Amino acid sequence: MAVLEIKDIRKSYKNKEVLTGVSLEAEKGVCVGILGRNGCGKSTLLEVLAGILRADGGSFTFEGRDLFSKGRALSESVGYVPQGEPFFEELTAKDNLRIFYDKKEMEKELSGGLLETLGINEFLNKRVSKLSGGMKKRLSIGCAMARKPGLLLLDEPTGALDLPGKLDLYSYFSEYKKGGGIILLVTHDLKESELCDRLYHLKDGKLLPLEKGQDLSAIAGILK
Repeated sequence: MAVLEIKDIRKSYKNKEVLTGVSLEAEKGVCVGILGRNGCGKSTLLEVLAGILRADGGSFTFEGRDLFSKGRALSESVGYVPQGEPFFEELTAKDNLRIFYDKKEMEKELSGGLLETLGINEFLNKRVSKLSGGMKKRLSIGCAMARKPGLLLLDEPTGALDLPGKLDLYSYFSEYKKGGGIILLVTHDLKESELCDRLYHLKDGKLLPLEKGQDLSAIAGILK
């Protein structure tokens, strides 16, 4: 049974239609991958679903809740990891985490929870401006999961990570799915796309389903 329903999402910039009717459904424990050319609207779609941009039309429901009309429901249900890292650069990683976590919960997650799994203890007291790209990405994921959302929006989440870092995150994402979480993953990494249970190609503002097991090299050709 689908708990995530996205129907006919539309978004235009000035006279250009970027999303012309995006629709998909997903049940618990599923990772949906979205591939497409640069500039096709993948990041725009995630920004609309995260509440950063307002859709021109369409609906977005999760577990029966209308997330476009209820801001609190959106913040409780959705975690968003953008390509960039929206941090206060001159504050430490710990100070940035405090914006999202209360003290007790943060300490719990740093001692056996997600934040420890992400290795954030290694750079907890460093200023964000001094962190590597991979460290910032791990911090971004930690912040996005503060409210333990059931839907995770990931915009090229492992782009700045080395191979061990990627493998750690792949393991975490697999556990997140096992717990019933749903992932929408935007990626250019064909290895990363193997995490996905379903794949779509965003083209001309719409999502076109790709067959599981389709030749990924052919998909790569489409995206160039």
